[in-house]
Amino acid sequence: MLTFLGFAMIATFLVLIMMKKMSPIAALVLIPALFCVFAGKGAHLGDYVIDGVGKLAPTAAMLMFAIVYFGVMIDVGLFDPIVRGILRFCKADPVRVVVGTAVLAAIVSLDGDGSTTFMITVSAMYPLYKRLGLSLVVMTGVAATANGVMNTLPWGGPTARAATALKLDASDIFVPMIPALAVGLLCVFALAYVLGLKERRRIGTLVLPGDAEPAEERLLVATTGSAATGSAAPAEPSATSTSGGAGAGSGSDSGPLPGSAAPEDGFQGLDPRRATLRPRLYWFNAGLTVALLTAMIMELLPIPVLFLLGAALALTVNFPHMPDQKARIAAHADNVLNVAGMVFAAAVFTGVLSGTGMVKHMADWLVGAIPEGMGPHMALVTGLLSLPLTYFMSNDGFYFGVLPVLAEAGAAHGVSPLEIARASLVGQALHMSSPLVPAVYVLVGMAKVEFGDHTRFTVKWAVLTSLVVLGAGMLFGII
Repeated sequence: MLTFLGFAMIATFLVLIMMKKMSPIAALVLIPALFCVFAGKGAHLGDYVIDGVGKLAPTAAMLMFAIVYFGVMIDVGLFDPIVRGILRFCKADPVRVVVGTAVLAAIVSLDGDGSTTFMITVSAMYPLYKRLGLSLVVMTGVAATANGVMNTLPWGGPTARAATALKLDASDIFVPMIPALAVGLLCVFALAYVLGLKERRRIGTLVLPGDAEPAEERLLVATTGSAATGSAAPAEPSATSTSGGAGAGSGSDSGPLPGSAAPEDGFQGLDPRRATLRPRLYWFNAGLTVALLTAMIMELLPIPVLFLLGAALALTVNFPHMPDQKARIAAHADNVLNVAGMVFAAAVFTGVLSGTGMVKHMADWLVGAIPEGMGPHMALVTGLLSLPLTYFMSNDGFYFGVLPVLAEAGAAHGVSPLEIARASLVGQALHMSSPLVPAVYVLVGMAKVEFGDHTRFTVKWAVLTSLVVLGAGMLFGII
């Protein structure tokens, strides 16, 4: 009964948000509450929710202060050189823009934190997508999938969890997986290239006419004013389409770039002339960020504490006057509230799943459904199961609850726990778009994309990437 209710609850949630019948926050709260009553455990709903909130509160705190910290770093111009470099590469070619998104997301993912990756990637690429009229779900899909592959880094979480659960060395799991993960990353870049070609056919290749202002600076100014001053931005440049794609007309277009941001878009902050820039403090901010990420990787302090300290220090040094500090906090308040609200709503979902025992019954049913003859192929089975299980469960639930059972089943048929552990990592490309991953709400929130649209677009490509990693692992004899 609980197995059926668990699958029914997840299916109901996904259908409703993808059909846009409910908002993610409402669905994350109301659907599990309803199914908790169906399971006959409505009297314990409060306990389940409080337990879920308690477990996710550190994550919510980390995201809140991480958004403030990296928001301030974006405001003061720390990432402007990276943005300009990406823009020089991208120019106005949709193919280069989408591939650049994948490259940027993969590079920033080296810090091991998905929220950081999405904040920097969206901040850098959103203005360009808006100015060129590119699909924003392409940006979120490519960024999430690239980050999912890179999430397997030992300090990213899943590898450490697998090593802990099976009492193995993380390097023994990760290092042999590098070739397969590299193939997965190449798959993401190839996917970005194909999606870029589709976008090029749709809107054409846009060429910005030359003027005195550098192209990357013109593209940085994606709105009609500066967030800091509210002043009007320079007039929109015109563009010429060199392709016969949609929107190209008869081959040229003397009007503004399609999709150029309107005032109501509200995304401002990469204007190269914004008042919040602090060029004299650039190296201080760079050093602070490197120190913060180093401390995070070395686990010197809990991550929420590190971001809390980092945000306070960044605000104090860059904006010593109280009104300026309040203005910066207010500027990022929408993102903070949206993400924190989504995390606490997700706590209801995960609390009910775990508290009622649904997630345990679902995992036991899936493991029990494996035919006896598949025993010698438990690594392959683990890889395939990691796709749905890490999507519908938290990483903690999968790696500490399900993986040991799979490893025991594999050991009975002579399959090494190392192979099981490596196979368990292949589903991470899909996991990063799970509704149970708080970072994905940072991604869709900053990109102003509906979660249902992101899910509908991304899942198929993420599944393909995960299967490519699994196939490469088997081909190389790693799994």
